[in-house]
Amino acid sequence: MLRLATAFLAALMVANGAAGAGTPSYPSDPNAVIERMLDRNPSLQSYRARIHVNIRMLNFPFLAPKLDGTSFYRRPDTYEVVFDRVPGYARGFQKIFDDVGDPGVWERDQNVAVAPMQSLWGHPMIVLRLTKKIHSTILDHSLAYVDPYSWALVQMQWYYTSGGVITMTQSYRQQGAFSVLSAQHATIDIPHVHAVADATYGSYQTNVAFTSGDAGTP
Repeated sequence: MLRLATAFLAALMVANGAAGAGTPSYPSDPNAVIERMLDRNPSLQSYRARIHVNIRMLNFPFLAPKLDGTSFYRRPDTYEVVFDRVPGYARGFQKIFDDVGDPGVWERDQNVAVAPMQSLWGHPMIVLRLTKKIHSTILDHSLAYVDPYSWALVQMQWYYTSGGVITMTQSYRQQGAFSVLSAQHATIDIPHVHAVADATYGSYQTNVAFTSGDAGTP
């Protein structure tokens, strides 16, 4: 699992010309960091892409569901992953993909602060710490790791009051003029559930008009 995540990050760094570069400076204002993240694809107004997810539970009942669905995005703040069919026992996994979401909506219900920069697999990362504005008895806080060279969200971690942790690592690819999400790797380590999930994204339809019947539209 670590090898896969390291490969994701290495590919991302090389694609952005960051290999071997010095540690960059970065804003201390979380709003400025989020604005840089949103400006990665300034002319991308919307997209639609098919997603396939393989889940493997590492403890009983050792299930391995496969999910297919569609990822939708519309600027400035509509993001949703809709799966075609989700078994009842797998509904909790769907929430992981929605919770990565769009940085543009993080500040709606969360306090965002810039934490000290950390090294992730040997590369410097900006770290944003997110805490719920209304106290949660379930989620303690989240950490978002941002690549200071490309301003991509490379990893998200959720820390639960139960002691559980979920980590989502993301990699990107270039499609036309846009840098788009290519794959995700999640590790779920919470009480009673230990699992891994791997998602791959198909070809993107970019700057498409959504109809009122589409998921992902308000």
